[in-house]
Amino acid sequence: MSLVLLARVLIGLIAAIHLYILWLEMFAWTTRGPKVFRNFPPTLFPATKTLAANQGLYNGFLAAGLLWALLITAPVWQRYVAYFFLGCVAVAGLYGTITASRRIFWVQAAPALLALLLLALAS
Repeated sequence: MSLVLLARVLIGLIAAIHLYILWLEMFAWTTRGPKVFRNFPPTLFPATKTLAANQGLYNGFLAAGLLWALLITAPVWQRYVAYFFLGCVAVAGLYGTITASRRIFWVQAAPALLALLLLALAS
């Protein structure tokens, strides 16, 4: 499998993760959220529903950008758009790792950094 194809598959998986986060934070925060974030007190979820939905919307924008990158037919622009949105995911993941949970590194930052590396090596 070529590095470009591997990077594209990884970009698709990262987009899927962010679509899941969108769904969780926008539509299932008070139902599924407490099961995912067990270290948060249950009373926190109803009180933060609007804030979580706002975060979910931003995750949706990241997913949309990554999916857009997969649909661009010009290779150079496809790579630049992918670099930009993967960079956004990596920065958000690193920030979340530092401020919220180390687990965020493996869910968000590491896959984005790996996809960035694959794209760079394929160029």
